[in-house]
Amino acid sequence: MTAILQKQPCDLRTYIAQGEYAIADAEDAVITTVLGSCVATCLWDPVARIGGMNHFLLPEGPPSRSDVSSFGANAMELLINALIRSGALRGRLRAKVFGGAEMYKGLTNVGNQNGRFVLSYLEREGMPCDGQSLGGVQARRVEFFPAQGKARQKLVEDTHIVEKRPVPEISSDLELF
Repeated sequence: MTAILQKQPCDLRTYIAQGEYAIADAEDAVITTVLGSCVATCLWDPVARIGGMNHFLLPEGPPSRSDVSSFGANAMELLINALIRSGALRGRLRAKVFGGAEMYKGLTNVGNQNGRFVLSYLEREGMPCDGQSLGGVQARRVEFFPAQGKARQKLVEDTHIVEKRPVPEISSDLELF
């Protein structure tokens, strides 16, 4: 997972893609991403005034790939550890979560699984979730202001659900002409 740390106000707007995270403490810093079925977790420490956002693709991966950062548990731990190394206290972290849309109707429910995973993870770790926007059928653009702990989203209007088309029935009959 790519880590982006903003400690100085040089580039105050950071975009993260799938499998990435960023943390910042600059007052004007903004971390952004665009989500479909993926989930982004925004964590912040209101006392240290530092926060970060991750963007993960799947709740879990195969056991042989436990190091991959686009899986939920790994993405969460990487973000939490980076925040702690930068002065946040785990017991003060608060969350806001976004994403988990159903982008491919009838094909997969990974968005729903991602949403359930992140809420379960936060509950298990004792981290309060102050806000959430999970599910639905549209992509989201999320902006997080880490020093303030504020987040906003905008639904992306030009996305459409891709319908799974029924597979034509294959016949075992053979016709010769």
